[in-house]
Amino acid sequence: MHENELRERVDAALEKMIAAFYQDAPLANYQKDSELIDLNYFKRHTIETILRIKHKRMIDALVIHYFTKHDLQLAKLWAQYIEDEMLHGKMFANDLQKLTGITLTEIDEQYELLFSTKLLNGYFYFTLEHEGPMASIVSAYFIEYTTRKTQPIWLDNLERVFGKENLMGARGHVDHDIRDGHNDFVWNVLSSLIKNEKDENKMFEHLHHIYGIFVGYFIDLYHQTLSKSDYTAVKVVSQSIKAAEMISKTA
Repeated sequence: MHENELRERVDAALEKMIAAFYQDAPLANYQKDSELIDLNYFKRHTIETILRIKHKRMIDALVIHYFTKHDLQLAKLWAQYIEDEMLHGKMFANDLQKLTGITLTEIDEQYELLFSTKLLNGYFYFTLEHEGPMASIVSAYFIEYTTRKTQPIWLDNLERVFGKENLMGARGHVDHDIRDGHNDFVWNVLSSLIKNEKDENKMFEHLHHIYGIFVGYFIDLYHQTLSKSDYTAVKVVSQSIKAAEMISKTA
């Protein structure tokens, strides 16, 4: 398949995943539309974003190590991307400190990843060890694409709720990634890993899994902050992955 046609298929699947997310995840529209937002919910979501960036850079260091053995050009490109992204957690941490007073040091000392994010990182480590770095690169494209399509809208509302001065880091992060064309950059790296139909199928499989885990994360976040009810995270992720597979079949 021609690279442009493949990207169109991937992007179409991502658009349907975004639409499905707003239908299926609890409080999916919460940050986008609500006039009042629970500060504890937003605080935990921001903390998880900071911790996810922290742990993803550890995984990306291993991706670069893999590329140094197999493709030096990709190693150089991914190192440039990670250098640019590596400290973006501080941008979110600065916002959170303004809103709540909690510092980045306190976040590192007092909080650990939610179970859903541990699942995501475990998925990256497993696939990197046994298959290669494609899952991690797919995740980066997933994040860049969905962030570009959703976060500017979410931030418009969040700034109304919490004040623009308290979300300068989050807005700066989104504007930076869009301005620097991270979406296209990551796609170019990802497409270079796809040599045949088997690779295409594997890429979509990773996309399904990553979508499922991220839906599981928002369910996790909801139950940890607002609902505080018991639920089975593994079952939720499994159901979300199956839903993503159906989305791709119709893309």
